[in-house]
Amino acid sequence: MSNLNYNHLYYFWMIQKKGTVAKAAEALCLTPQTVTGQIRVLETSLKGSLFKRVGRSLEPTELGELVFRYADKMFSLSYEMLDLLNYQKDENILFEVGIAAALSKALTSRVLLSVVPSDGSMHLACYESTHEDLMTRLREHKLDMILSDCAGESLKYPEILSKQLGESGVAFFSAEKYSKPFPQCLEQGKLLIPGRRSSLGQQLVRWFDEKALNVSILGEFDDAAMMKSFGFFKQGIFVAPSIYKQDILAHGMTLLGETSEIKEVYHVMFAERMIQHPAVKRLLETDFTELFAGKDLTVQQL
Repeated sequence: MSNLNYNHLYYFWMIQKKGTVAKAAEALCLTPQTVTGQIRVLETSLKGSLFKRVGRSLEPTELGELVFRYADKMFSLSYEMLDLLNYQKDENILFEVGIAAALSKALTSRVLLSVVPSDGSMHLACYESTHEDLMTRLREHKLDMILSDCAGESLKYPEILSKQLGESGVAFFSAEKYSKPFPQCLEQGKLLIPGRRSSLGQQLVRWFDEKALNVSILGEFDDAAMMKSFGFFKQGIFVAPSIYKQDILAHGMTLLGETSEIKEVYHVMFAERMIQHPAVKRLLETDFTELFAGKDLTVQQL
């Protein structure tokens, strides 16, 4: 045991984290054959098998589960150390943030601007993707924090903390005017809605059903800005947080109606270790009441 190779232990840990030898090999920039060979060397050192084959899948043996529990603690702690050391990059504090693509760009920008100092001492790096991808990256220590409209998944992981920043009802806009009152007017045009993988998209579909609306959906978008652009080009009725209705109306759009029965809810999620990051601390201490009440002057002037 005194000759335990920690590189081999890391390869084993990566297989468990990634799920397959092929995915682990890709992440390690090695061939699957090389990784498999190193695992065999590790098994010889530990005097036991780490995996058992179940159908076409590999599952850890009792020994494998034991080794993984300790390896996970070891390598998670090492990543935490690197996170702390990497706060400083190019003489600036590095702050890597994941943003769910379905969220309003104006609001997320305002949230981030509240924590970025004006003296240039922080280097902000933004990554936009789906909530699922962002959660994976956060748990793999590739992000410091994420902004999302889905918080439920964070409850699965005790190392991930979350806080609701605020919420907003939604409004429906169009370049056209319709004869029916709201919400029946939504049946008279084509709809542009957030993708159904998003919380807002799922709420909308349920709401249409509850209101017995026979709507026609032209398109679903993971990117809120893209959805709004289609609406500005007169391609259909689109939805946006009510707090931005003045800005949208300034572009010549018509407000068809709004409802508080559907809400876009903003959450911030971060690993427990990131509480000490100055940007995360500042964000948690910031009161966003006026922002979500639509009274934020910075947003009103956009």
